Amino acid sequence: MKLSKDNQYLKRLNLKTESINSYETFPFSLSVIRNFKELLFHPNVTYIIGENGMGKSTLLEGIAIKLGFNPEGGTLNFNFSNYDSHSNLEQYLLLSKGTRKARDSFFFRAETFYNLATNIEELDRDSSFGPKIVDSFGGDSLHEQSHGESFFAAFNNRFQGNGLYILDEPEAALSPLRQMSLLSRIHELVNKGSQFIISTHSPIIMAYPNSKIIKLSEEGMKETTLENTDHYMIMKQFFDDKDRVLHHLFKQDS
Repeated sequence: MKLSKDNQYLKRLNLKTESINSYETFPFSLSVIRNFKELLFHPNVTYIIGENGMGKSTLLEGIAIKLGFNPEGGTLNFNFSNYDSHSNLEQYLLLSKGTRKARDSFFFRAETFYNLATNIEELDRDSSFGPKIVDSFGGDSLHEQSHGESFFAAFNNRFQGNGLYILDEPEAALSPLRQMSLLSRIHELVNKGSQFIISTHSPIIMAYPNSKIIKLSEEGMKETTLENTDHYMIMKQFFDDKDRVLHHLFKQDS
C-alpha cells in the first residue's frame, strides 16, 4: 500500500523567517536557509542532495529533532548524547503533517550509528525487564558485525513498515551491491505504507523511480532528476571514458 498525497505522514516544510534575526551565523548562513523555499515532500521518497557543505545533514537533523528524534539517531524513544553538536535549526522549522500517524519511525544517521549501537548495548546490559532492544535489530550485537552489516540489521529488522524513515547518508558503509539491496528494501517498505526522507551522495540510492530529488546549492534548493544530478553525470562520464578522465586528473603531475 503506497502512500498517497492525501495520507502521507509529512507534507511540507517551511521556515519561520520572521524569527531569524541574522543570516550571518550558522546554520542561517547556509545557502539553503538564506534562499529557503517551501519544500513539498513526496509521499514515498524525497531525496536531499548536494555537495559537501550545502547543509543536507543539518536540514535533515533539524527535521528529525523537530519530530522528536534524538539528534544522534534511533527511534523516538532514544535519548542519549555523546557529543552535543547539533544546531538549533529545528526551532525555526514548520512541518505540516498528514492526517495519518506513522506506526513506526527511525532517524538513521550514518556518522553516529556507532554511538547508537553503543547505547543499545548499555541499555540492554542495565535492564533485566522485557526483550532486549538488540532483538529488534536481529538479535546480534551491532558492534560484532561489519559496519555495513549493522546498517542492514536496522534496515531489514528494525524498519517494520507503515513508518516514517529519515536516512542521512545510508550509503556510507555499503558496497554498490548493498546499495541496490537497500533500494529493494526501500521499495518493500514503500509498498507497506512507508515514507522516506534521504540525504545521499549515491546515484544508485537516488534511482528509486517514484520519488522527488531536491538539490541544495549556493542558490538554494531546486527539484531535479537523477540524470541531471552532478553525482550521476560525473559517474557516467568517468565510466564512459575512464582513460580520458584519468588523463586530465593526472595531467598536472606530468
